[in-house]
Amino acid sequence: MGVEIKERRVTDAEFEEMTAFVFEYLAASVEKEEEGGRMRWYPWHSAEYRHNHILNVVELATEIAREEGADVDVTRVAALFHDVAKLETDQELHAEAGARVAREYLESRGEFPESFIHQVCRAIEQHSFQGDLTDLALETQCLIEADLLDKVGANGTALMLLRMGYEARTHMDTDEMVERVLERGYNAASRVESETAEGIAHQRLKRVKWFREWLEDEIAGMGD
Repeated sequence: MGVEIKERRVTDAEFEEMTAFVFEYLAASVEKEEEGGRMRWYPWHSAEYRHNHILNVVELATEIAREEGADVDVTRVAALFHDVAKLETDQELHAEAGARVAREYLESRGEFPESFIHQVCRAIEQHSFQGDLTDLALETQCLIEADLLDKVGANGTALMLLRMGYEARTHMDTDEMVERVLERGYNAASRVESETAEGIAHQRLKRVKWFREWLEDEIAGMGD
């Protein structure tokens, strides 16, 4: 009987090093920009926000991958690098640029198999895909679903309320901003395919609906 040969896995220490590298790369992207980074005037275009978004996506993608039977290491490494070039590259180019950064890192650190690197980079390159997610590898699907879900729910609501301040809005505009979160959530829920992602979307949408109901109960004129 032959012995099954398993590919090398990513250790916790290696993943921590990758995480530190990604934050340092984002911070350097901001520092080298003459005007302080692309759209630096919004806090969610800072290195700190982008890194937090990435960590959120890593957590979500890992959960989905485990439940759906995808390769967890491919998924979480792809999630970690998916927006690494976001602050230095135009939106339509950041996925391809991020894949290049990931490949350079993985080829120069450790002895990761080429098959692993290829899967990671493919997922990063395709994470902005707008078509049917079932047409993609399961790991890519998990990454896209996680990316869609991060701005839904409590996190999405907090970001929209923060945006109100930067747009000089009053709290009476809260219902409009919460409606935007719900609309984004419904769009995300319509795109995800896995049962795990659908469950997360449902739970997060329910939280936003509760918050909207509390606003209407407590603020006079809200929802009229």
